[in-house]
Amino acid sequence: MAELVGKRFESPDEVREFTDGKGRVELVDLNGHAVGLGTFEAGWRWSENVKPLAGTDSCQVEHIGYVLQGRMALKMDDGTEREFGPGDSFHMPPGHDAWIVGDEKACSSTSVA
Repeated sequence: MAELVGKRFESPDEVREFTDGKGRVELVDLNGHAVGLGTFEAGWRWSENVKPLAGTDSCQVEHIGYVLQGRMALKMDDGTEREFGPGDSFHMPPGHDAWIVGDEKACSSTSVA
């Protein structure tokens, strides 16, 4: 049985930096489930700032989360597009590119594999 656990992003278990200083994801492990707080600077794009680290053509991680600040657009490998903003919950299946819309940084909390 899993134990009750709570953690704060001010003391993450892991930090993943994006290329070109365009942001980072702070991760906490909750009984084997990773939850991330992503900060994405204006100009961030998965295909430019994460693809070189991931080594895949598109993001192959499923994300379920909530946008806290800013706007992010998403394009699935099948061409489907959607934009998310503050207050939006989302499910991003594997096989997508994403980028920040506008000049404001974006922040979201999400599950991360």
